[in-house]
Amino acid sequence: MLLMRPSPPQDILLNRMVPLLLALLQAPPLEAKDRCVLVTAEARSSPPRIELRWTADAKATEVRIHRRGLDDPDWGTPRQRLASGELSHSDTEVKPGEAYEYRVSRTGQVGGKPFEAVGYLRAAIDYPLVDRRGKIVLAVDATHAAALAAEIRRLERDLEGDGWTVLRRDVAPTAKPAEVKALIRKEWEADRENVRALFLLGRIPVPYSGAYTPDGHPEHRGAWPADSYYADLDTEWTDETVNHPGTGRAEGKNIPGDGRFDPSQLPSDVDLEVGRVDLSRMPASGKTEAELLRRYLDRNHAFRQKKAAVERRALICDQFGDFRGEAFVSGSWRNFAALVGPAKIETGDWFKTLGSGSYLLAHGSGAGGWQSCAGVGSTADFVAKPTRAVFMALFGSYFGDWDTQDGLLRAPLAGDSQALAVIWSGRPHWYLHPMALGGTLGSAAKLTQNNRGLYAPTGAFPRGVHIALMGDPTLRLHPVEPPSALVRKPEGAGVRLDWQASADAAAGYHVYWKPAAGEWQRLTD
Repeated sequence: MLLMRPSPPQDILLNRMVPLLLALLQAPPLEAKDRCVLVTAEARSSPPRIELRWTADAKATEVRIHRRGLDDPDWGTPRQRLASGELSHSDTEVKPGEAYEYRVSRTGQVGGKPFEAVGYLRAAIDYPLVDRRGKIVLAVDATHAAALAAEIRRLERDLEGDGWTVLRRDVAPTAKPAEVKALIRKEWEADRENVRALFLLGRIPVPYSGAYTPDGHPEHRGAWPADSYYADLDTEWTDETVNHPGTGRAEGKNIPGDGRFDPSQLPSDVDLEVGRVDLSRMPASGKTEAELLRRYLDRNHAFRQKKAAVERRALICDQFGDFRGEAFVSGSWRNFAALVGPAKIETGDWFKTLGSGSYLLAHGSGAGGWQSCAGVGSTADFVAKPTRAVFMALFGSYFGDWDTQDGLLRAPLAGDSQALAVIWSGRPHWYLHPMALGGTLGSAAKLTQNNRGLYAPTGAFPRGVHIALMGDPTLRLHPVEPPSALVRKPEGAGVRLDWQASADAAAGYHVYWKPAAGEWQRLTD
């Protein structure tokens, strides 16, 4: 028997609904930006202090400040609780040379419902120079090794100049992912402390894993590309339990023993910072794969040497808004505030804005297809129109599954643009704020992949095997113009070095030397 309560009289229903409707009508809808605290920092050395500042929000009721050392496992209790109207905090318990990470959060209510906004940044006073970054495995598609020999050698020199020791390995595109991982693991096992990054250049075999649908479409459930497989070197990924024969894409099929792996979530933390530049199967570009890779390597070199003029500002083109609290671009609002400052974040049309001016960062989101992002653009747009942004985030359905012909997520790297890196950010959110203190893009990818809730909100599908970086993982936010016209002259028992000054060398220079077979050694104090 189905039991039902008597319906309340209609006038009682109206009396209950009117206050609720009034509250909903009076409450402004939340935007993605409302989920963020846009926080910046200024470091002062005398006396030592770090000044935090953030933008106002009339909906906030309280602000909380957390701080942790970079090796601390969690945030602990709040260091400060401030009234909602306060917009700054001075941290005087700091030591020069040490880095600190801050979490600024505020709570409030909209329409009677509580919400929290969060911002993160890292800051330091007189942070020491990092000129030894460890070892990077540079895995090169063997089919392009000869044609791109000069460009790849230039890349190796650029990496060495940035403090990396390069372990070059050429890989056949026909190799199996397990064979490629064995090659990478061999290097890592030989020097676990120093092998820290992996750059996949060209058509390095693509691992697939899982049976899930991060973009929420049931017909898209299946295995997704999983470069994180190469980054997780201390755990064996099985191919035994997932049995998913049906999917909307042949590559998404995943059954036991087929070479596609079981995990949908990372079985353990990744060990390497991984990025990929794969420009195969991009016929819409009208160029060969070798031409596209050469053009990417040319842009990469120009950015590193500060030969490309880039405005330190950011663009957000958002077609989703708050989207029931997921607020896909909120991660970029908080990231961009830490990286370029809130005043340097603009909103606007993607191609109209990025075609007329340069931007360091940009995030576009909208309803997606394999080659499109509604309200942002398509693969054809990226190929035909200039896109003057270096670091890009995109979000929409389907194209996060990036290993497709003319796939949108790779299109900016194949187009006539300044793009050097693209990520699918929104499920989950990425955390890029460490780049403000000199961190690499690959370290931000690793931090995002390994995030177990230290950075919240994580967004949907945290630790998903699909989290991937399209681009060079060693890229950093702050290129420095090098000196030029270096000349070596004999002088006594040694040599004299002369060079043309760098516009960025107000603090001076360091000089390095290495034997023919060995590592760079610093000669100066």
